[in-house]
Amino acid sequence: MRVDEGWDGFWAQAPTAAESVFWDAPPEEVVARHLALFEPYLTADLPLVDAGCGNGTQTRHLGERHGVVVGVDLSPAAVELARRRPGGAEFEVLDLADGPAVAAFHERRGDCHVYLRGVLHQARPEERARIIDGVAALLGAAGRGFVVEPASAARETLAGLMRRPGGPPPSLAAVFAHGISPMEMPDEAVPALFAERGLAVLAAGRAPLATTVRDQEGARVELPSSWLVVGRTG
Repeated sequence: MRVDEGWDGFWAQAPTAAESVFWDAPPEEVVARHLALFEPYLTADLPLVDAGCGNGTQTRHLGERHGVVVGVDLSPAAVELARRRPGGAEFEVLDLADGPAVAAFHERRGDCHVYLRGVLHQARPEERARIIDGVAALLGAAGRGFVVEPASAARETLAGLMRRPGGPPPSLAAVFAHGISPMEMPDEAVPALFAERGLAVLAAGRAPLATTVRDQEGARVELPSSWLVVGRTG
């Protein structure tokens, strides 16, 4: 099992107060919006995996609305943090790029639906295909994946936050302090990567991705993002 030191260090030191992590906006402004798009493709009898679950804020919301929900993350510190909070979800350490570990998970759980939010653009380019292989293995024949990634236009928003006169917001500065930074990823690369791994794009669209940062007027900063529903057909 590979443990990414940047992510594990980030979650080991992450503050636990509400909205103190950059992407940890309230679930009703994040996963609830996504669930409204994804729900038509869900079947209640399959487990739902929140891949890259972090501290589990969004996972617990899913757990209140779906049958079996499992949050997975490659960071043991994140999973430990998620397990400390009450809610209707399970949590496990799992690296989607670890083929044998993903296969063992699928052997125990069977085909799963997968919610993958903001994972690929944080992964090194050479890791993305392995992560998508992991998603494909979890989906099996019957599962559906809901994938959300910041769009290329989000780079401008992030750059503006980094250039704030008083310095970047602490929640964003903490991400970069641990060596975690978004990688360049053209919008068209996301569906292409899934198609290359044998998964069909069943639906796609654009939606804002909420953060915990506020602008000068007090409005929540949102990143432009793209979403896909993927799965096997036939």
